[in-house]
Amino acid sequence: MKKFNEWNELKKQIDERENIVQFKEREIYWARIGENIGFEQNGKGLEFSRPVLVVKKLNKQLFFGVPLSTTLRKGTYFYEFQFLELQKSSALLVQAKVFDIKRVDTKLGMIHEEDFVKLKVQLKDLLGF
Repeated sequence: MKKFNEWNELKKQIDERENIVQFKEREIYWARIGENIGFEQNGKGLEFSRPVLVVKKLNKQLFFGVPLSTTLRKGTYFYEFQFLELQKSSALLVQAKVFDIKRVDTKLGMIHEEDFVKLKVQLKDLLGF
């Protein structure tokens, strides 16, 4: 059962946030991505959060990001890497989108430079650029 009402209440609070995180490309944060429609990736738990990789900083408030999952997935739409000790992650390339920094909470780490370059190449191929 979708929790749209709970998410909408939390979304109102997120929108009012004023403390803006200083972020950089390659960093990974917990982000409140919400309760979404159909097959769009949802956040988990009471905060509707999941890890998100900052792929491209667009300005001080916006970034192009990729949600992450600890469920390992193979194929064109995913990129597997490790940034935490003993924990692999899958970047859900097919779920990439623009995020407002107000959604961001705790920094989890940073993707290695080599993995970041490979991920961007795979993302560009997926998008046809």
